Amino acid sequence: MRVALFVACFNDALFPATGRAVVRLLERLGHEVAFPSAQTCCGQMHWTTGYHAEAAGLARGFAAAFAGHDAIVTPSASCAATVRRDHARMLRAAGERDVPPVPPVHELTEFLVDVLGVTDVGASFPHRVAYHPTCHSARALGAGDRPLRLLRAVRGLELAEIPAAEECCGFGGTFALKNADVSVALAADKVRHIRSAAPDVVCAVDNSCLAHIGGALSRERSGVRVLHLAEILAGDGA
Repeated sequence: MRVALFVACFNDALFPATGRAVVRLLERLGHEVAFPSAQTCCGQMHWTTGYHAEAAGLARGFAAAFAGHDAIVTPSASCAATVRRDHARMLRAAGERDVPPVPPVHELTEFLVDVLGVTDVGASFPHRVAYHPTCHSARALGAGDRPLRLLRAVRGLELAEIPAAEECCGFGGTFALKNADVSVALAADKVRHIRSAAPDVVCAVDNSCLAHIGGALSRERSGVRVLHLAEILAGDGA
């Protein structure tokens, strides 16, 4: 299967190791991975902050950049949800009557479990790991237990359960900028729950949330590091 990587601009700019991990993982599973160089932002921040014309332009660009691929895979539940849920709305809001079908975009764990039918990807990661279900993965995509099924199959990995794991970390895209006090309070609760589970590593499927959590953990000098799930599955986290 010829798979296109939609790395997401946040990852491309700040966490390129995540994109490289996705490529190594999918190639290890026997798939060719392409990186359409014309890809840009999905338009989420433009759409949610009222820049609708600019968001529609990015939606058009996304469809053009990824046309013709068998599947599109992204290590960002947030951006996958934006493409699937909002791109058609962006184009309609811009006055386009004949909106083309949205390209099939899969969040990484959806692609592994639902499309490829695998949970054991041959990874090894001998650490105690807690999984944080981000809001977009849990509520917008309905990722369910797919990430946990993948983690349970990783050799040497010990899962640690975070109390109240379903609660938001407080990032929420521009929410953290507009509502800093609430965002910091939510992060403090999340970090308190994480520290009670005593993991070595906290993982998730959105680096934006991990950056927020990681910053709070770092300020407390907790010794707990954050890592995208893709980097564990690719065997990069040892």
